[in-house]
Amino acid sequence: MASASTGSRVSCGRDLNCVPEVADTLAAVAKLGFDFLCMPLYHPRFRREFESEPARTRPGAQTRSDLLLCGRDWNTLIVGKLSTWIEADSEIETERRNSEAALVQELNFSAYLGLPAFMIPLKGAHCANLARVLLNHIQTGHHTSNFWIRVPLIAPEDMQEDLIENELTKCTQDDASVDEKTWIWWHSFRTLCDYNKRICLAIEVGADMPSDSVIDRWLGEPIKAAILPTSIFLTNKKGFPVLSKAHQRIIFRLFKLEAQFIFTGTSRHSEKDFRSYLQYLEYLSQNRPSPNAYELFAKGYEDYLQSPLQPLMDNLESQTYEVFEKDPIKYSQYQQAVYKCLLDRVPEEQKDTNVQVLMVLGAGRGPLVNASLRAARQADRKLRVYAVEKNPNAVVTLENWRFEEWGSQVTVVSCDMREWAAPEKADIIVSELLGSFGDNELSPECLDGAQHFLKDDGVSIPCSYTSFLAPLSSSKLYNEVRGCRERDKDPECHFETPYVVRLHNFHQLAEPKACFTFTHPTTDMNNNRYQCLRFSVGCNSVLHGFAGYFETTLYKDVTLSIKPDTHSPGMFSWFPILFPLKQPIPLSRDDDVTVRFWRCNNGKKVWYEWAVTEPSCSAIHNPAGRSYTIGL
Repeated sequence: MASASTGSRVSCGRDLNCVPEVADTLAAVAKLGFDFLCMPLYHPRFRREFESEPARTRPGAQTRSDLLLCGRDWNTLIVGKLSTWIEADSEIETERRNSEAALVQELNFSAYLGLPAFMIPLKGAHCANLARVLLNHIQTGHHTSNFWIRVPLIAPEDMQEDLIENELTKCTQDDASVDEKTWIWWHSFRTLCDYNKRICLAIEVGADMPSDSVIDRWLGEPIKAAILPTSIFLTNKKGFPVLSKAHQRIIFRLFKLEAQFIFTGTSRHSEKDFRSYLQYLEYLSQNRPSPNAYELFAKGYEDYLQSPLQPLMDNLESQTYEVFEKDPIKYSQYQQAVYKCLLDRVPEEQKDTNVQVLMVLGAGRGPLVNASLRAARQADRKLRVYAVEKNPNAVVTLENWRFEEWGSQVTVVSCDMREWAAPEKADIIVSELLGSFGDNELSPECLDGAQHFLKDDGVSIPCSYTSFLAPLSSSKLYNEVRGCRERDKDPECHFETPYVVRLHNFHQLAEPKACFTFTHPTTDMNNNRYQCLRFSVGCNSVLHGFAGYFETTLYKDVTLSIKPDTHSPGMFSWFPILFPLKQPIPLSRDDDVTVRFWRCNNGKKVWYEWAVTEPSCSAIHNPAGRSYTIGL
């Protein structure tokens, strides 16, 4: 089906340049196992004339009747293709005007048929008129088609086989400019079309592949389909078509994006059925690495924007606690941290007399209390626990735990930790107040407010945490943010709000760098911060925002992290955070990106402000917390 990728099975189409009988061809293609057919809507050699007589007024139908297929087949099984002779950006005026009229005719006929997608080839850097005609068509009709812009990964004229061996010295260009040429075509086109979300990408994978960094950038684009010419397939010992390792790598990554695949060209393995190409792709699909626990948990949430939780201002729901309690890694790490801390604080000879006072600040429904009690049993040390929780609904759960299991070892306190008058000082305070950006759920303010009931030699778990930022490019996320506009709010408010999101269809432009660090206990209670970070991107790209991560040290060498290179395996309690930009910023290969981030506090609220100052200046986002604040 061309309208949607079906589950884990790979959705594949057959691309044909000439289809004598539509119904027969569709049946033959379906019999081979294909899900849809890509075909021209008009005869490929029929150049219609819209300018001069007598051809302009030639009588008769210009293409076949829509009655050849039922409406449902047109709606789900056919992807239309633009006639290859159409050059809407030709410098010859008569050709341009004629092409323009033919383009409008084909777009209108595609909409009339109700095709799920219409494929338009991009042949060069000059595409402004093509973009204008397409955008006019999208704006003025009531159709729902998507438009697949067909772009080769490497331009046909730069393919190695087209270079004559003894002319290599003349022909060789800068490798990077060859690699990036067609991406620049695409970027110009989608910018002219103002990132319209119905304009998607169909990449054509050739025999020659661009560098890995360029492929990374392509995979951050809204790829809906990948076109695989039969000429890129090799032959294995048994005569079956297979792909090189480099091609397999990109196919595996396209599987993750749930791209559809389109086979074009004649069979190059004539003694084998054309079905063998499909079977090979299905074989690759079945042999792709199985998803890890994090990927399984995040299924369905890819690139889905969520507002960050505000557990200090709002009381969380039971289901929210339940999701976080299922994390297999986080609480085992907390248990390990408490275990090591107890061994360090209580020598073996004092284990029966020294009772450590441990306070769980923000106990929720009790997972940290349970982790601490398990750590005490593991360390064979005595513990007295206070479970402090401000959410009166969660306190019900804590009181039930105490009655049924914990007993007098645990005291449940229904109070905001910042206002609690503790009956004694703590040896250890344990909290899980961290958000996706570390401090964005106001852990610093909460722990500073509770520090007065920690002993002078007391320990905070976690003892420190650092947020990280990385520049990213993702037209998918840019469009998702753009779609969040709310009627009663400032028109750009949604671009000044951070979002928690499982990053998926994106390209990270540089390695993350440390932003804000907080340590506990601390003598400096000022939690305002300002940081300037500079990144080298090293390729032509476009900046849409910044991904935020954090790392925390619970105790000594016991850590948790959502930063990609140090991510705690299997931990899913936190997705990254996204700080968007109102306007995409084009980047060239030699540019540095400089971003300035502020963390501000006026006593009632905390908020972030951010601005890009290199290679060009953006507006300062969220000044005075006008669009987004975190309530104290």
